[in-house]
Amino acid sequence: MQFSPELRGGVASGRITLSFRLWNRPKVKVGGQYATAGARIEVDSIEIVPFSSVTATEVRRSGEKDRESLRQRAAHSGPIDDDTLLYRIEFHVVP
Repeated sequence: MQFSPELRGGVASGRITLSFRLWNRPKVKVGGQYATAGARIEVDSIEIVPFSSVTATEVRRSGEKDRESLRQRAAHSGPIDDDTLLYRIEFHVVP
């Protein structure tokens, strides 16, 4: 998985443990390990959720300051409204 430059430090430190992606199909799998952001992460879970279900806690876990910044970052693949389905990917840094 790739992360924006401003999020890479948080991913590598383990502070960021969640990502939301606007994908047509999953590009990672549960249990898969991926080199990214100067670290190796392992995917713990993947689920499809509507954008409206994203909580404030999840926004913080994804490294964003608010829902709108998350919406803008994830929208590089297309517009996101409250009903848009996103992949919710939970992961951890592999020591």
